Amino acid sequence: MKNTYISTVYDLKRTPKTDYPVKFVEYLIKRFNLKPHSNLLEIGCGRCDFLLAFSENNFNCIGVDKEIISLENNNVKLYKVDIKKDKLPFADETFDVVYHKSVIEHFYSPDNLMQESLRVLKKGGKMLVLTPDWISQMQNFYEDYTHSRPYTVGALKDLFVIYNLKNAQVELFYQLPIVWKIPQIKIICKILSVFLNSFTARKITEITKIKFFRWAVELMIIGYGEK
Repeated sequence: MKNTYISTVYDLKRTPKTDYPVKFVEYLIKRFNLKPHSNLLEIGCGRCDFLLAFSENNFNCIGVDKEIISLENNNVKLYKVDIKKDKLPFADETFDVVYHKSVIEHFYSPDNLMQESLRVLKKGGKMLVLTPDWISQMQNFYEDYTHSRPYTVGALKDLFVIYNLKNAQVELFYQLPIVWKIPQIKIICKILSVFLNSFTARKITEITKIKFFRWAVELMIIGYGEK
């Protein structure tokens, strides 16, 4: 029996569980004023680390992915869906929030993903999209053999405009909780990025066990919009 994508890429030895999903979800809730008890859909939920964190913050959580894992948490419902080609198995305007992280770059064309996300999102509902920043991650982007289409801030902005998302915010995002608390630390990150590429930063993090070096250099793009 062959290994699956999730069991390989998200093997616990390769990608250990941390408290990052909890901190990140709390950040999203606060920054974008996400309301507990809202209906939330995560597309490409994978190992469900973020979905479980939303559930712990009292969101009504549903996840979809090509591969479905077993969960002991009965408050989270999972559906097997290939969003590249299939329709989501939900009625129009079901969800208050549609969220996905590191998913959109797996599609040559994002049209079905965007159309279905907006179909199931309520009027006034919120969409949150995160994807690797091509400019800072081009050296390692294709380490994931399923990556198909990289994004820049400008490209994701255009996509949000084309799909008529309101109050859109698209920007570079540091995966460092200390930066969320103290934005001035971005200055240090920008200085490091002048001298370090992603490979060097990863090596320093591997040697020192200090994650700051890697995540100061490898950025994400975060996009927020309302239907």
